[in-house]
Amino acid sequence: MPASFDTMRSRNRSPAPGGALDHVRDWTRAHFTLARDDTVMVSEISCTVPGCPPIETHVVFWTAQGRHHFKVFKPLAEVTEDDLPPPFMKNALIALDGADCDCC
Repeated sequence: MPASFDTMRSRNRSPAPGGALDHVRDWTRAHFTLARDDTVMVSEISCTVPGCPPIETHVVFWTAQGRHHFKVFKPLAEVTEDDLPPPFMKNALIALDGADCDCC
């Protein structure tokens, strides 16, 4: 297992109060004009790497163009719609095959 996985783990707890997980998923779908059948995954991750926020929210979605991803450096329950990247950055969020980028 790569070292980066040793320091980042799922919080393994129920979704944040108030349906924060559903809100972030719905905001992402609307914000990037995703189809109903495009998959959107939202997770809260803890990190022990020095300089890394202790808890961050990861958002991943798949379109015909491939896998897109971004991080919000705060807990899921604190994420707001304004924390999402601007819609014009949708193509810049595509994960490139073979690119190993632990930072984002």
